[in-house]
Parts: sequence; C-alpha cells; structure tokens
Amino acid sequence: MAPPKLFIGGLAWHTTDDTLRDGFSKFGTIEEAIVVKDRDTNRSRGFGFVRFSNESEADAALNAMNNQEFDGRVIRVDKATERSSGGGYGQRQGGYNRFENSDRGGGYNRGGYGWGGHQQQPYPGQNQGGSGM
Repeated sequence: MAPPKLFIGGLAWHTTDDTLRDGFSKFGTIEEAIVVKDRDTNRSRGFGFVRFSNESEADAALNAMNNQEFDGRVIRVDKATERSSGGGYGQRQGGYNRFENSDRGGGYNRGGYGWGGHQQQPYPGQNQGGSGM
C-alpha cells in the first residue's frame, strides 16, 4: 500500500514546496511535499500534495489543518487516493483524485476533460455535418 497522501487546496500563490513541508512536518515524517505548478508559466496552481510515512500522521494533519489558515490563506485538506487509469478522452492516466470516495475523474485538477469521458452531444436541430442544403 502506498504511503498516505493528502490534497492541500487553497494555497497562497507564494507557497513553496519547502513552506508546505515545514508547515506539515509537525505532524510526522514527510516523504514528499509538492506545490503543483503550471507547466507553461511555472506558477503555482494553488494546490499541492503532502505524503506522510504512515496513516496516523496523515490523519492528524488532516484533522488539524483542514479549514485552517496556512501561509496567509485558509486551506482545504482532503485525502488523495490513487485513481484508476483509463476513461474519457484527453484524460491523463494515473495521478490522484482530490476526494477519497469520489467517482469523478480528475487527477491533479478538477476541471477539463478529466470528468469521466463525456462527449458533447449535438443540440436538438443542430446541423450534424454535410452541406445542410
């Protein structure tokens, strides 16, 4: 079983990996602390993940830090669970969901095409190709 990982949402734009690690280290041994950044701009996307060495440390951090101020912002803390691969067009495989018991697709974000493979259906009366004449 993989070490427990927490989703940390609502991070300040200036929060770094080190700030995240330092803020959560009082709850136990941190194996990884990552602020997710936009791949094009390298700016924080406002959320990250903290992986603890055991479940009890992760639970303590979740209970103490959820809806609390951290680095100037009130953050949300949820358990992140490894998602199954596949499903949806354009959906990346692997990664983590924000909600432990969620049936939504996702990954490191909650928007875009990672919602489980919905394809837009034409509106009633919408021309579906051809010349239409």
